[in-house]
Amino acid sequence: MNFLKTVDAKHFHAEIPYKPMGKYVHFLTIRVTESYPLFQTDGELNKSRVRAGIEDKITISRLTMFKRKQSTPERLVGRELLRNYGLMTAGECEYNVKFAMDNPDCIIYGFAIGDSGSEKSKVVVDTAFSITDFAESHETFTLNAPFENGTMASKGENGSKPGEVTSRINQQDHIKPQIFFPSIVTLKDPTEASFLYVFNNILRTRHYGAQTTRTGRVRNELIGVVFADGEILSNLRWTQAIYDYMNKKTSLNSPEPLNEDDVIEAATNTIVNLMQGEFLVHEDFIGEQFKPLLDEVKAITAKEEQLKKMLKKADDEAKAYAQKHIKGKDKVSAK
Repeated sequence: MNFLKTVDAKHFHAEIPYKPMGKYVHFLTIRVTESYPLFQTDGELNKSRVRAGIEDKITISRLTMFKRKQSTPERLVGRELLRNYGLMTAGECEYNVKFAMDNPDCIIYGFAIGDSGSEKSKVVVDTAFSITDFAESHETFTLNAPFENGTMASKGENGSKPGEVTSRINQQDHIKPQIFFPSIVTLKDPTEASFLYVFNNILRTRHYGAQTTRTGRVRNELIGVVFADGEILSNLRWTQAIYDYMNKKTSLNSPEPLNEDDVIEAATNTIVNLMQGEFLVHEDFIGEQFKPLLDEVKAITAKEEQLKKMLKKADDEAKAYAQKHIKGKDKVSAK
C-alpha cells in the first residue's frame, strides 16, 4: 500500500535493495536544545576549532554533536515503538547485546554481531556543529549532593561530624538552552516505509546526550527533505553558511541567544542556495513546499491504525530482506 500522495513513488524502492542503488533522501534538521544537555567525551564537552563561516574566515570553537549522539537516541525511539506494537520483544532483540537481525531497526540502522552477521547502516549521520561559539554556548554548573534533611550539612552519618558541610561537590559544563545544531540525516535507498520510519524517529526523539532521564531535552525542527541521486553538502558547510547569513543580517547578538525565527530563515535560505551549487539530480521539499509533506507524515504517525500499518510494512520489508541477504539467515525465523 502507498502512504504518501505528496511525494512521487519514483523516489522509493519497492523493496530494500541489497546493493547501493543511488537513491538518497536527506532530512534537513535543526536540533534545538531546550534544557542543559551534555554531549561529552571523557567528562568534557565535545568541541572543535573551525572557521566561523564560508566567507568569514576567523576561527572559532564550536560545540560538536557526534554522529552516535544523534543516531542512537533516534533508533532507540524506533525500537520502543516496535515493542509497543508487538513487532519486537526485548528478549529477541536487545540493543548492543543481541540483535534479532530481521526488524526495521536492525536492517535500516545496521548491526554487527561478530561472526553471526552484520548489516551496514543505511542511515548516514555526520557530526553536527553549533552555530554559535563554544564560549557563549555553554555554562558551568556546580553540582552537589544534599542530605535527606535538605541541607548540605550532614547529620553525622558515615563517620562525618554533625553539621559538617559535605565535600561532594563537582563542576560540570552543560550546553545552554536555545543552542542550534544544523544536521542533515541521510537515508540511503529508501522504501516508502523506511522513509516514514526514519522520519517518525526524528520527529519523536526528545532527548540526546548523557543523563537523558534528567536533562538533554532537544527538539528537532525539520525544515525540509531533499531527494537526490547522491550525498549533499556537509553539516559544517551548512552551519558556516548560516553563520555568514546571520552575520550579514546582524542577527548574531552575542551574548543573547539566537532567535529561532532568524535561525529557521537563515537555514532555509542557505540550504536553497547551497543546493543550487550541488552537481546532483535532486528534488527539494524545503520551506513552504515542505509543509504539505510534513502535514501528511504527521497525519500518518499520529493515528494509531496508520502508524501500525506503516510499522508493519517496514517490518515485513526488513524480514524479507533478512531472509534473502543476511548471513545466518537460516537462524532468522520469518514471523
